Amino acid sequence: MVAKRKQKQRIILPPELPPEVSEDEIEVSDEDKDFVDQNREYAGFLSTLDTQSITKHVTRVADVKEDALEALYEKRLKRKSLHKEKEDPGVQVDRVDALPVKTLDGQLYYRTATKASKASENDPTEEEASGAADKSIVKLTKAERRAKLKKSKKEAKKQGKEAEPEVEQTPQEAVLAEVKEDLTTEEAFESKKNKLAELGIALLADPASNIKSLKEILQICKDNNHAIVKLGLLSLLAVFKDLIPGYRIRLPTEKELEMKVSKDVKKMRLYESTLLSVYKAYLQKLAALEKQSSFQHVAFRCICTLLDAAPHFNYRESLLGVVIRNIGSPDDVVRKLCCSSIKSLFTNEGKHGGEATVEAVRLIADHVKAHNCQLHPDSVEVFLSLSFDEDLGRAARNDEKHKPQSKKSKKKKHYEEARQLKENDKKRSRQELLTKTREEVAADYKAVALAPDVMERRGMQTEALSAVFETYFRILKHTMQSSASRSEANASLSTGATEPHPLLAPCLKGLGKFSHLIDMDFMGDLINYLKKLASGGSDSENTSKCLTVSERLRCCIVAFKVMKSNLDALNVDLQDFFVQLYNIILEYRPGRDQGEVLAEALKIMLCEDRQHDMQKAAAFVKRLATFSLCSGSAESMAALVTLKHLLLKNVKCRNLLENDAGGGSVSGSVAKYHPYASDPNLSGALASVLWELNLLTQHYHPAVSSMASSISSMNTAHNQVYLSTISPQQAFTDFSLERPESFKPPSDIKKSNNKRKRGSDPSVSAVIEPSADTTSIDEDDVRKKLSAHFMLLRDIKENQRLRAELDGTTSSIQLYEEYKQQKKKAKKPKMKKSRTLLTVK
Repeated sequence: MVAKRKQKQRIILPPELPPEVSEDEIEVSDEDKDFVDQNREYAGFLSTLDTQSITKHVTRVADVKEDALEALYEKRLKRKSLHKEKEDPGVQVDRVDALPVKTLDGQLYYRTATKASKASENDPTEEEASGAADKSIVKLTKAERRAKLKKSKKEAKKQGKEAEPEVEQTPQEAVLAEVKEDLTTEEAFESKKNKLAELGIALLADPASNIKSLKEILQICKDNNHAIVKLGLLSLLAVFKDLIPGYRIRLPTEKELEMKVSKDVKKMRLYESTLLSVYKAYLQKLAALEKQSSFQHVAFRCICTLLDAAPHFNYRESLLGVVIRNIGSPDDVVRKLCCSSIKSLFTNEGKHGGEATVEAVRLIADHVKAHNCQLHPDSVEVFLSLSFDEDLGRAARNDEKHKPQSKKSKKKKHYEEARQLKENDKKRSRQELLTKTREEVAADYKAVALAPDVMERRGMQTEALSAVFETYFRILKHTMQSSASRSEANASLSTGATEPHPLLAPCLKGLGKFSHLIDMDFMGDLINYLKKLASGGSDSENTSKCLTVSERLRCCIVAFKVMKSNLDALNVDLQDFFVQLYNIILEYRPGRDQGEVLAEALKIMLCEDRQHDMQKAAAFVKRLATFSLCSGSAESMAALVTLKHLLLKNVKCRNLLENDAGGGSVSGSVAKYHPYASDPNLSGALASVLWELNLLTQHYHPAVSSMASSISSMNTAHNQVYLSTISPQQAFTDFSLERPESFKPPSDIKKSNNKRKRGSDPSVSAVIEPSADTTSIDEDDVRKKLSAHFMLLRDIKENQRLRAELDGTTSSIQLYEEYKQQKKKAKKPKMKKSRTLLTVK
């Protein structure tokens, strides 16, 4: 009975409980609740659990008193220790450490010691062994047991590897291993790609809650695989283009951080700070990768796209610095990306309000200055995309007129009111409060208003324009100095080497476009610069060697554009530019120089509504006719169109079409024609005849021949007061070699009986409808003729080669025969001597 009672009183302890978790850390989200509600069939076992039995089994320890519970634990530990001592009688509990030791984990253990034998006192090795045994007897914690188990497993693996004999891999096994490695790398690549896609989609779906995913994508960009890095950079680019707000982020100050704010404000601050920090790290990564050749194109694509998409956002200065530093890069892809981003920055000023334009123009000006004007032309040609509003000044003046009161008048009124209200302090304070609130409201309205302030825009525009003209004048000055120094060097060394001027052509284009915005104080200096560059003054020969024909023609064009835009304000003689054009026409070479520049010069200087002197007009008519004989079809057509325009405007110059024995009927001040005269007024062209037109009527191009024939028949029609409807530029573009469809050689020209309408130009009809007067060529016939021609050339070359070989063989034969004859002559005296010796014997 006593044993049964003891069994009934025996308490079975519950298993160890899991680690306690505070209720604050347990979070049950709405998504979890929704999931359980939707999937009740999977969570049904929770409803069938017997919670009462579980709680009873766990909480029945509460019925036992604390002292009884501690005694129970101590008894259990004593039984375990006694059981161990029975198994190992050498181990006993030390009386000094009889009480248990409690670890940090909450476990109790007894420190034990072994009985030292008498032999161990004499042998130190036995003492060490016993010490080791003592240490092993000490009970280890869970962490120490795990570390010990891992160490033992590693040692076992090492011993197993050492014991196994090395087996040489067969070629098949090596190939299989390589294939496995490739498969693993491909799988890793695909997994990283999928992770990038998932992170990007999650960011775009809910940026506020997934903003920390930006750091993960940036971490993937540090991978060793170049393809993964490029994908990561492009993924971040797409995400930033979508996430960047339409304002600059200002981080809160220390005082603002100390203030108590709502949860929404905290969330917004966290979002903005994370976005800005990752954006900064991303830009630093791009700046580091743009110096590496393998990532250069991707890095510049990301930088230029960010600058184009968000020029208003933070760190715009660093983006502009990288782009403008590489705007003249030798790499075509990088240079085009940078130039296109700067051009879009200039054209889309609504994104940044014009501030980025001023910064970019100032940086380009400094870049040109630092490189001493030796850059790619595209680095300055971007200025042509700028647009300046001329109505800003007028709007500012109108606003000033319509302003009700200025600041000074407001102050005066305020002081008067203060004097009047000295007696009543309350009224004065109320008036001051009203004025202060009005000023604050006006400032807030100005800050929130979408329309930019006129005065601010005008200030930014003048700053940008001054930087542009500063760059242009620096390029002109550098060109003058380099040409002067080069001319001195050429004179001393008598060498023809010239220093290139890559920025002169875009500089002249820009001056021609913005000539109406140049200050009048600089107009005279600009015209003098252009005269020196076009002619060179006293050193014209040296300067002409330094500048190309196209550059000198552009100088003349810019001078005429400046004069045209400021016709009322300037009084400058342009005779020097006509002299230079007269001389440059003969220096032009079709393959070397730009024909469209020559056509533009002919249009602006000769075809515009300007009355020319008769001697000068005749000189240009004669010079253009001579030029048409020795140039291509496009240049000849542009020259003939200009020639016809001059003849139509100057009726007396048509006397050059007369075929007199002594020249034209009107000789002018110079009685004889001087074809090599440098001044058109001193050439005496009125004393000559346009015999070149007779040759041009036989030109291979049908349009040129028809134009020449129409010009030669102008003298018979007395009432032609109309002008040509085609310009030299249009004629050059229509008949340039880049458009092969413009050339259709004639076979049989059909004479049309239709009368031409008054005011129509026969040359224009030939230009517009060349297919009406010409027929298609038989390609087979042309191919046969060309093959026969080249066969003949080949036969001639082969004949020349055979003749050279024949001459060589005949000369060698002659030398051999001469050698034989000399040998025979040398043998004859020897034979005579031998005969005499025989006779003596």
